[in-house]
Amino acid sequence: MKNLLLISIIALTSFTVKAQAEVDITKNINIDPSAQCLAYMQHSEKKLHAKELLDLCQLTAGKAMLIVNTASHCGFTPQFTALEALHKEYQEQGLVVIGFPSDDFFQEEDDEKDTADICFVNYGVTFTMLSPVHVYGSDAHPIFKALAEKTTAPKWNFYKYLVSADGKTVKHFNSRVKPDSDIFINAINEIL
Repeated sequence: MKNLLLISIIALTSFTVKAQAEVDITKNINIDPSAQCLAYMQHSEKKLHAKELLDLCQLTAGKAMLIVNTASHCGFTPQFTALEALHKEYQEQGLVVIGFPSDDFFQEEDDEKDTADICFVNYGVTFTMLSPVHVYGSDAHPIFKALAEKTTAPKWNFYKYLVSADGKTVKHFNSRVKPDSDIFINAINEIL
């Protein structure tokens, strides 16, 4: 009887300690809701002209985003310069700039290496550039489908989408809105 009582006490103590440890673990987890990844950013994508996959969740969680569909041979291609300047100026404040090259409007290079040369060599882009994707229609990348549902699909190259860190605010700007214009800079400051 003593042994049975002793075993019962040991079992009960072990269960209580284990349960207490599980409670303590969950109490100590401090999850910041603003650091959560937006559902439509839960993708790994190949970086432009690289083998490396980039976890977009990890890159963007808890940060505001500027998402742009780009093309190498468009009248708006010089906007890369202003986009790079924004990246340098606002990255410390939490803005992530992501470029998605696309040939949906027939102005992108056929060879990804040539797209990379235009971005990285000609324009000195250091912000995140990914491999070419479709940006509108039934073949659109899920990120652009989500952006289209929230605002509108790109009608041309260099459509710009500003997304707040919590994803509640999504603003779109057409190709003619320059990234260094007052209206765009004010929108960035509002979203940050």
